[in-house]
Amino acid sequence: MNASPTAGTAPPPQQTLNRDELHPGIADPAMDSMRLLSETALKFPDALSFSSGAPYDGGFDLAGLSASVDRYIRHLRADGLPERHITRLMFQYGPVNGFIREDVARVLKHDEGIDVPAEAIMITHGFQEAALVALRGLFASPDDVLLSVSPAYVGMPGAARMLDIPVKGITEGPHGLEPDAVVAAVRAVRAEGRRPRALYLVPDFSNPSGTVVPLAARHRLLEVAAQEDLLILEDNPYGLFAREGEEMPTLKSLDTTGHVLYLGSFAKTAFPGARLGYLVADQPVTGPDGTRRMLAEELSKAKSMYTVGTSSLSQAAVAGMLVDCGYDLRSATRELTAIYLERLDTVLESLTEHFPPEQYAEHGVRWNVPRGGFFLTVEVGFVADLASMERCARDYRVSWAPMSMFHLQEGGERALRLGFSNLDPADIREGVARLARFIADTPRAADVGPSPRTA
Repeated sequence: MNASPTAGTAPPPQQTLNRDELHPGIADPAMDSMRLLSETALKFPDALSFSSGAPYDGGFDLAGLSASVDRYIRHLRADGLPERHITRLMFQYGPVNGFIREDVARVLKHDEGIDVPAEAIMITHGFQEAALVALRGLFASPDDVLLSVSPAYVGMPGAARMLDIPVKGITEGPHGLEPDAVVAAVRAVRAEGRRPRALYLVPDFSNPSGTVVPLAARHRLLEVAAQEDLLILEDNPYGLFAREGEEMPTLKSLDTTGHVLYLGSFAKTAFPGARLGYLVADQPVTGPDGTRRMLAEELSKAKSMYTVGTSSLSQAAVAGMLVDCGYDLRSATRELTAIYLERLDTVLESLTEHFPPEQYAEHGVRWNVPRGGFFLTVEVGFVADLASMERCARDYRVSWAPMSMFHLQEGGERALRLGFSNLDPADIREGVARLARFIADTPRAADVGPSPRTA
């Protein structure tokens, strides 16, 4: 029998942990920025939010959810798969790398010109798992360094931080990551006695800046990767949303030497709540006995330790959508593309209305002009940090994201990111009007360093 505390005695003290004793990725306050943005949105529900990159949700339909799963099951039956196998596929643990790899291979070939076998694909829990798996597999030494465009989506450098992988930021130019800057970074890392293992970037409508890497620079980046023995981690959540006639080939589709790993997601194009992504890793890996398997198959060992496998229902729902559109997501998302472009145009028009460029000396506000995507950046005359954003959300009922949280080194202190993808045009106009009042009421700060890049 367990002894119980004697009546009247004090209970034993509760265990308390010191944050500084946790992993540095947990203890680092900078890793908490996205949670704080989300909590601000919850704290001020009346604020119009430019702070997230949530996809447009006006076309969601609950009936379509079960219809997509049913559509995929009918597809499996039409392919002759026995009913007991379909039942097991839906209800049981499935293959670690997923069972809709053939479907994803078909849509990649059709939409992106990426022609890889199913064995080169891993189905993941969103982009984030794909990033973790790729990083864990590729970075074997503490001297291996991840190069990353800066500013960057926090998911990749954050994943590297959680895996104790050092990251070196490369500041982008007006048109995204510049090849000469990559070469300089590679050589600087080697001069320190470390190995630049891989480079991360979003070539199409980068988060947070909205930049697009030109075609000539894409070819040059591939040349640099081959010359410098550098792998490229290409993240492409927004590529299908280009203006007609302005579509750009992915780095992966241009890759002839096997230096590009491609990380994708269906969160923006199909079904955010499914949390379904994929990793394309078709590089051959040779074992000590001479056997050869594709990198995606080798990396399944890491995935099996992270999540065992990806949700069967999520896979079926997304695959049903792919079957239903004939594996042509580019065409299926044209109406969605038009919605995003209308919203981008509305932001740009509203900013011009409230901050005429010819009066820049008076208001000190300027912005870049992306050709698509979900985001743009705005330069202001004061420090735009989380405290400033919370004051804006509380007092002016509009929120945004500080650009400084996306920079890997210092930078972006006087700039903010506007995410417009899930705001309708009327809310965008009202939100920019509220933002203009906040900016007008906020005193300009003394110079704190170089201004963020704008165009």
